[in-house]
Amino acid sequence: MIDRYTIGEIGEIFSDESRMTAWLEVELLTVEALATLGKIPSEDAILVRRLAPKIDRAFVDEVGAREAITNHDLAAFVDVVQSHIGVSAASWVHYGLTSSDVVDTALSVILVKAGKAISGQVRGAILALYNKAVEYQDTVMAGRTHGMHAEPTTFGNKLALFCLALNRDYERLERAISGISVGKLSGAVGTYSNIDPEVEKIVCGALGLTPTPATQVIARDRHAEYVYALTSMAATIETIATEIRHLARTELGEAQEYFQPGQKGSSAMPHKRNPILSERLVGLSRVMRGYLISSLEDIALWHERDISHSSVERVIMPDASILAYYMANKLTSLISGLVVDEVAMKRNLDNSFGLVFSQSLLLAIVDSGRTRDDAYRIVQGAAARAIKERRHLRLVLEDEASVQLDESVLDAAFDAHRIIANASLTLKEASKIPLVRNEFQ
Repeated sequence: MIDRYTIGEIGEIFSDESRMTAWLEVELLTVEALATLGKIPSEDAILVRRLAPKIDRAFVDEVGAREAITNHDLAAFVDVVQSHIGVSAASWVHYGLTSSDVVDTALSVILVKAGKAISGQVRGAILALYNKAVEYQDTVMAGRTHGMHAEPTTFGNKLALFCLALNRDYERLERAISGISVGKLSGAVGTYSNIDPEVEKIVCGALGLTPTPATQVIARDRHAEYVYALTSMAATIETIATEIRHLARTELGEAQEYFQPGQKGSSAMPHKRNPILSERLVGLSRVMRGYLISSLEDIALWHERDISHSSVERVIMPDASILAYYMANKLTSLISGLVVDEVAMKRNLDNSFGLVFSQSLLLAIVDSGRTRDDAYRIVQGAAARAIKERRHLRLVLEDEASVQLDESVLDAAFDAHRIIANASLTLKEASKIPLVRNEFQ
């Protein structure tokens, strides 16, 4: 991933040094497990651990130079590790293993670490959404369907729904992390032909992984599930960002991104305060969906394995993880700094001449004894006149001789606070999120 979107700890997790450190730990733990089981001398295992090389940039470059000869990265790695150890005990490194034993198990270690880092960012975004939902739980605004005014809602209700959606993504990610928390050290086709199954148990246990039956590689549905969890989260972030982009439009002006001192919205037009972060998040979500397709196509491999998945994963696993971390981090900033214009929300709600109360009016007329179809046609006609005459729906209806409703009935029908009386149930549901409950209660 380009530096522009690589922030915090996530970049280091996918560095060459991190990857080879994970490889080395799998190799060293395997040697130690062999010693524990009495397969090799215990003093050899101690020596291998003591003389193991430090994984730094110089070591990575040395492996790269060796790979130019072997044309195989793991084989080059093993060669360089053994040469650094420099004693006969180095021969136990990679004993009984195939490359995927090391690479796949190490990849699981890295993805678990990355997943947990991303989870931390998602938790921050969930709390930011909940905080904002509480702040605006009573702020009435126009609810919109098909882009048109529908009925009143609250901004807090909208944010609470986003909070619940992102929490579902958080739970998906936690399940995906559990699904990828597996390792295998079972040899060339997964039959433990030259390695004791107990070695796998010991090594995986030390790494915090669960041994899993496999061919030469761990089944890629686990990796696809991980990428799906990230992509689903990105889609939720896109939903939130799209909403903010709409609310920020000049015609609405109900919410906008925080505009920091010195910021410029346009190189040509000084008045512009564009929703650039929201637009960026929408764009990055499109990238994430591409990674998901690639991860799904990685599931089907030939027989016990081929390496068609390997080149794909070298790109998509780091990039998807880095982008997910970035997006969750920036969503927190977006929501925390969101500028909300409650006056504009009320103004826009009033600009539809009371049409947002049409269903309440329809039901009031039905309650008075008219058929539903009669009531519908009466309100529909009154609504059309309200738009044409630019008069409030209540005033238009009061001119309708065929409808006689008490003032108290009309007051109730056009009472926005009555309509949103139960909107707080969504926020109450969000307050049950374990993360929220632990933080605020």
